[in-house]
Amino acid sequence: MPDMSKKNPTSRESWIRNRMFHKVPFNVAVIDRDYNIVDANERFAEHFGEWRGKKCYAAYKKLKEPCAQCNSLKVFEDGKTRVIDEVGIDLHGRQTHYVVHIAPLRRAPDDPIEYVLEMSSEVTETKRWQQEYQILFDRVPCYITVIDENYRIVRANESFRENFGDVIGQNCYKVYKRRNTKCPHCPAARTFKNGGVYNSTQHGIDKKGQDITYRVTTSPLTRGGEKVAHVIEISTDLTDIKKLEQDVIEAERLGAVGQTVAGLAHSIKNILMGLEGGKYIVSVGLQKDDKEMINQGWEMLERNFDKTTTLVKDFLSFSKGRLPELQMVNPNDLAREIVDLYRDTCAQSGIKLTADLVPTIKKAPLDPDGIHTCLTNLVSNAIDACQMGEQKGTEVMIRVREVRGKLVFEVADNGSGIDYEIKQKIFTTFFTTKGGMGTGLGLLTTRKIVQEHGGKIIVESKKGQGARFRMEFPRSRLLTLFENAGNHENKN
Repeated sequence: MPDMSKKNPTSRESWIRNRMFHKVPFNVAVIDRDYNIVDANERFAEHFGEWRGKKCYAAYKKLKEPCAQCNSLKVFEDGKTRVIDEVGIDLHGRQTHYVVHIAPLRRAPDDPIEYVLEMSSEVTETKRWQQEYQILFDRVPCYITVIDENYRIVRANESFRENFGDVIGQNCYKVYKRRNTKCPHCPAARTFKNGGVYNSTQHGIDKKGQDITYRVTTSPLTRGGEKVAHVIEISTDLTDIKKLEQDVIEAERLGAVGQTVAGLAHSIKNILMGLEGGKYIVSVGLQKDDKEMINQGWEMLERNFDKTTTLVKDFLSFSKGRLPELQMVNPNDLAREIVDLYRDTCAQSGIKLTADLVPTIKKAPLDPDGIHTCLTNLVSNAIDACQMGEQKGTEVMIRVREVRGKLVFEVADNGSGIDYEIKQKIFTTFFTTKGGMGTGLGLLTTRKIVQEHGGKIIVESKKGQGARFRMEFPRSRLLTLFENAGNHENKN
């Protein structure tokens, strides 16, 4: 390398400019008013090929005539620097995308423009990725929007536009829900606040005015520790799934009613036989003028008539097709109420009644009266089983716990147990441990209430070894029922 310190300043500056011209990481070309390339750097030649003696449009685009909209010509005319996107042909004949800066070159500030300087940078790969990203953004089978700090939609994918219309610039809450103010418990607001990722089940209205249910995930769009300026919302339409879930729940309820009708016919037949027996005894007593026989027959008639009335009332209550009246309640509180209710009864019978509760269990959407009825039926039956058994130290325990996304209530006893045959049909017939004092609808009602909550009831028992009744409620189903009942807020 020559020692530039010994050269004069003008020569040194000229050398530096010349080296910079060839080493800058851009394609650089100098163009005159007749589109001739009067100079170009090494990178330009490497990218577009030999340039000497060529017009700019021939070198850049392999054209024989000037471009229809020549931006260099505009710079010659008005002297304003321009930045534009262009598409050209490289020296290998491949299409190339590049961003070009075009600036005027003058000998002095007031002199006419003799040349323009064009500095271009290839963005072919970037363009390809942008196109693929745009295709992915538009074609994913869910709704995607990008919103700013004012909750205005700045981008929306094809699926969202098809279902909600042309929404760019509108507020997300107005588009999703036809609201005039920001939604309460807005997950996007939480993301803007602390940069976290949040999920929420929401209800909205599409452009046709139809109600939809969707699961939305909000995530920040930011770099490093910068303030969150935009949030991306990715939503999955759950409307059809929620409808199917509700149909399944309703089918299960109707199935329970249908199975009960068969058992009801059998019970009515037994009651009719009791009425016929009472009627016969009364008739014979009247013929024989036997008051004792008449009283006996009349008692049979009254007992079976009362049983008929109770059975009909219980069945009418059982067969009502209604959704549970859900509230956010602490499951432990329901168990404690039952313990308080039966504490004295158990103490008088020498039965130990306890509750095994998890203090940290979360609230759940339940019908307090319905679950109270279920626990009452199960605990009452457990107490009867303990009284019928011959074991000492009998015990009834209520457990509340969370198992793999399911809320579980369990009533266990170490009483007389249930033999195999009865256990197989315990929820399909009018089973009772109370002899003539019960209608047999207790367990059927319990199963009905559990199924109305979207849950199921399971029994484990062996004759003489006690029994365990377990009610399982998937929290996802409870949440579905809760939201379908009009409770659309996201609850923790």
